[in-house]
Amino acid sequence: MGVITIEQALAESIKAGLDLVEIAPKANPPVAKIVNLGKFRYQEEKKLQKQKRKNKSAEIKEVRLSPFIADNDFSNRLTRIKEFLGEGNKVRVVVKFKGRQLGSKNFGYDVMKKILSELGENIAIDMEPKFIGRHLTMVVSPVSKTKIKKVTELEDSDKSKGEKNTKN
Repeated sequence: MGVITIEQALAESIKAGLDLVEIAPKANPPVAKIVNLGKFRYQEEKKLQKQKRKNKSAEIKEVRLSPFIADNDFSNRLTRIKEFLGEGNKVRVVVKFKGRQLGSKNFGYDVMKKILSELGENIAIDMEPKFIGRHLTMVVSPVSKTKIKKVTELEDSDKSKGEKNTKN
């Protein structure tokens, strides 16, 4: 229809038996549509639901360990952590201390270091290991493939620069 006055738009909507709905009030001039309001709301609601489905937020999964964990238990927990990261979820790794174990906090840090070394370079540490009460907590998340590519490209470019400098 083009640019028309509000009065003309209202007259057109009444003539069509529909509603005048303002779509973009901040635009210059404001944008409005002549539509059935119920149908319009339904379509907007469906759009929002579709967007929510696409934007699956990363859940935070929690894996609990003890500072003196057996090797088999550790490997099982590590497998779960890898599964969670593979699904795109963040993982909160918690080392839970009981009683006199609090006197040996360094064993908890050793468990965290072991986890980080096993997981390798394909993770990002969102929260460094720190004590919260009786729990040593760390949060890790998966690094997207694009970030991994960028990091490897930067490393490759640094290596090639180093090779150029050594040839001189």
